[in-house]
Amino acid sequence: MLTFRGGVHLHEAKGSTRHKPVATPPLPAKVFIPMSQHIGVPSNPVVEKGTEVRTGTVIGEPGGRVSVPTHSSVSGKVTDIAELPHPLAGGKVTTVVIESDGSDTPDDSIQERPTADLKPGDIVDAVRQAGIVGMGGAAFPTFFKLSPPEDKPIETLIINGCECEPYLTADHRVMLEQPDGVIEGTGYIARALGVKSVVLGIEDNKPDAVEEMSRAAAKAGFTVLRLRTKYPQGAEKQLIQACLNREVPSGGLPMDVRCVVQNVGTAVAVRDAVRFGRPLYGRVVTVTGPAVNEPKNLLVRIGTPVRNLVEACGGYSGTPAKLIMGGPMMGIAVSTDEVPVLKGTSGVLVLDEKTAAQLEDRDCIRCGNCIKVCPMGLAPQRLYYHSRKRLLDRAEDEHVLDCIECGCCAYVCPAKIRLVHHFRFAKSEIAAMKKP
Repeated sequence: MLTFRGGVHLHEAKGSTRHKPVATPPLPAKVFIPMSQHIGVPSNPVVEKGTEVRTGTVIGEPGGRVSVPTHSSVSGKVTDIAELPHPLAGGKVTTVVIESDGSDTPDDSIQERPTADLKPGDIVDAVRQAGIVGMGGAAFPTFFKLSPPEDKPIETLIINGCECEPYLTADHRVMLEQPDGVIEGTGYIARALGVKSVVLGIEDNKPDAVEEMSRAAAKAGFTVLRLRTKYPQGAEKQLIQACLNREVPSGGLPMDVRCVVQNVGTAVAVRDAVRFGRPLYGRVVTVTGPAVNEPKNLLVRIGTPVRNLVEACGGYSGTPAKLIMGGPMMGIAVSTDEVPVLKGTSGVLVLDEKTAAQLEDRDCIRCGNCIKVCPMGLAPQRLYYHSRKRLLDRAEDEHVLDCIECGCCAYVCPAKIRLVHHFRFAKSEIAAMKKP
């Protein structure tokens, strides 16, 4: 069975939502759309308080070379442009607040168009104008990944259908309910890159998705690979290793081994943009956890407050102890359910007191478990020592910057040391030192 070195086998906890079709909750009365939703430079607002907008209207233009536009997710009126809390930035960012008129009137630019004669540049432009970013969580502008340098030709496109984080089932449902959409979008991505082969990687804990996607992929001549279920199989470098037995070099990118990786949700968004002219203003989100009454997969609008999603799932079950945007391994804990859904929000996880309990960390006992499971082949034990002692040069020499923050090391640590916290600190300090 195809796999990668290292990694851990986790309790999946997907049973409460894996068989639930995607539901559509009522339109939010108000959305809060941050201008910062992707890696790179945030968008710049191009609307003012009082501006009337439609669903899909551009409300923020790209702020730089690595940036994308931002669109309204409802029709209505801009009621405020303010600095508001952001679920991932750790502070406040410029946010456009729009009050919905309830009509969901689409922007005039959203129209189906012929695609047979589109050139690669046309597809890249459509993806850029639609504001599409990686929907697996990283939120890197998709058009940029579709525009590799001439000296790095891409041979293989890998579509990521692993969804290895516990609890999350949004991508699983997308593959089951929109397999043809995934394949059509994949075709446009492949055409833009000019690749020789296309591979879809899906973990073997999703046999129904493997079957459904294999049927759809066969029509296009794409290959579906069944991968061993192991975390973090969905990480780019581990997926490349499992599918193609290629190793991305330290500090490198998938394009360095002639690959590009895209998420299944991103492929559907590309289909929507290229064929229908529809920008990215909504996505599927798994809302789940022991402190949610009725976990669901929801198709929600970007900017919808998390509290609306929880209400659509019957509200909280008891007193929530921790709210996480994403999965339990790589997600980010937030302090309030007032924060909005972003383009990269794959899940909302609500934990109760028992599940969220954090054991007190103790001294490292040098067992070496962290070294065995690190999917990047690092020595977390040594990186922890260097980071804790602020020996940043030594930490960098031992490749702390290659850490993908998957949390495998902390998961197996018998001393319960918050290893990823230390590595994030070291990486941020190193980045700060290198700033001009």
